[in-house]
Amino acid sequence: MTTNRTAAIAKVYKVLKKHYKPAAPPADRSVLEHLLYACLLENARFDAADEAFARLKELYFDWNEIRVTTVTELAEGMSGIPDASNAAQRVKQALQSVFEGSYSFDLEALKKQNIGKSEKDLEKVNGTTPFVRAYVTQNGLEGHSIPASRGAIEVLYAMGIINDAEADKGLVPGLERAIPKNKGVEFGSLLQQIGADFHASPGSSKLKGILAEVDPDYKERLTKRQARLEEEAAAQVVAAKEARQKARAEARAAAAALETRPPGKPTGKGSKFTPPDQAKQKGKEAPPPARPATPPAPAKKPSEPMPAAKAPVKTTASKGLAKKKPR
Repeated sequence: MTTNRTAAIAKVYKVLKKHYKPAAPPADRSVLEHLLYACLLENARFDAADEAFARLKELYFDWNEIRVTTVTELAEGMSGIPDASNAAQRVKQALQSVFEGSYSFDLEALKKQNIGKSEKDLEKVNGTTPFVRAYVTQNGLEGHSIPASRGAIEVLYAMGIINDAEADKGLVPGLERAIPKNKGVEFGSLLQQIGADFHASPGSSKLKGILAEVDPDYKERLTKRQARLEEEAAAQVVAAKEARQKARAEARAAAAALETRPPGKPTGKGSKFTPPDQAKQKGKEAPPPARPATPPAPAKKPSEPMPAAKAPVKTTASKGLAKKKPR
């Protein structure tokens, strides 16, 4: 870090204290609550984040109910937050990631670890951004890390604190060395406020006055950077359009190849092979199968005369008595 950057950051601190009041988070929040609050605070003003956080705790029974609620429903309770859908997505993803890691909603174990280890564990939580992780490190773990939102990064670039490449990466080298730890929370809150104002209204007269007070050349930097960002955004739109057109052309070519493929040859992986004889008959109606001839009925035999009935044998009483044994 150069001496010029240190002096420039000190000047920024002095100017911001003239226009904003420091804000400190409640001391009784858990590590998880600091994390969820930071998901709401990024690019937002403190009062809006406070209101959204209070509504989350009021509308839902517990963190698990918030975890299973849709992003659309969560965003409806964050009307004062810019990019409410993105904020709701961060909250939902963070809760889901914490729950999958420990089947609970508790991050207090991070306080018992080394700060470096805790910061690496925070990086594993889905939905967290560099701003969210720095805020939790500063306010939940009592480490020295100053959060800088996207709006704050643009402000520091306009003031000449960081260059274009550093702004693209969202980095402010030397910030924690220029601001002592005992002033980190105060400076972070001031930087958050001007960053939120820039995100909400970059052309406001109040913001222009503050930027000019730090560095009168801010306008030239912002104009140049804005032109480059707009050019890159337009190039991305064109590239996306060309990619869609290419995908559609490839799909049409594949469909045409299926229609014109030679008979009896498979067209690719997973295609069915059509035997040549079947391919020739394809499209022609097959003749109905021949019905088997009905066999002739067997000839009837001439009727034979029925045999004469035998006359019944008459038995006499004497014959019947003769057969009996004497007593």
